[in-house]
Amino acid sequence: MRKAGAALLAVLSLALMAQAKPVLVPDVSARRIEIRYSFTGAQLLLFGAILYPRGRIPEKVPDIVVVLRGPVQPILVREKQKLAGIWMNADSSRFRSAPAFYAVASSHPVSRLLDERTAAIYEIGLQNLQLSPGTGALPEKARRFESGLIGLRKKRGVYSENPSGVEISEGVLYRARISIPSQVPVGTYTAETFLIEDGRVLAVATRDIAVGKSGFERWVSLVARRHEGLYGLAAVIMSLGLGWAAAIVFRRRF
Repeated sequence: MRKAGAALLAVLSLALMAQAKPVLVPDVSARRIEIRYSFTGAQLLLFGAILYPRGRIPEKVPDIVVVLRGPVQPILVREKQKLAGIWMNADSSRFRSAPAFYAVASSHPVSRLLDERTAAIYEIGLQNLQLSPGTGALPEKARRFESGLIGLRKKRGVYSENPSGVEISEGVLYRARISIPSQVPVGTYTAETFLIEDGRVLAVATRDIAVGKSGFERWVSLVARRHEGLYGLAAVIMSLGLGWAAAIVFRRRF
């Protein structure tokens, strides 16, 4: 058994020495993030190593871009305008594939690393997200609503860019920290690492991260999905009970 393991290790070592392109070996500090009632956010560390052909580090070290992407979901964006002194919904646009969370960190600004076409193919950078606007939307309207959606989500902290967020040590090891805000949707998140040199993507590696609820929050979420009628009835009864209790306290005080 030991001989077989040693032989396999030797084969892998020879394959690594014979490779023509660098290889990424990525990892994350947590494969699962639990959301509890006391969850105030988290810092996710994305790190790894660059394995070069024959183990030789080039004089010009490639750049690293890390993208953390949340589950994709359709969304309806409404635009408000002030009419006769009242803010009203004036127009709307639907997007079919907007990521619920998107954060990118890089060793240099993405605009300096990739041309617009390549960045759009890999959806690297907020301006290159493929949100898939609904059919029939005029280009100018789609761009206006895309800008509005990205701006709103940047304010909420679920969309972000950090052009100096990746640190590369000795040309081999890299790491980046991405903040996860407290109010993030649950689901499977994907961490993508890109190795870039002279405007070309040399290697791509991915890791999945599960964001889910636990404890009482998980129980409530399961009940709401599996027993919608009972959950709705319980919510109504709770609201009525709280209103009745507040009325009694108000009468006693005044």
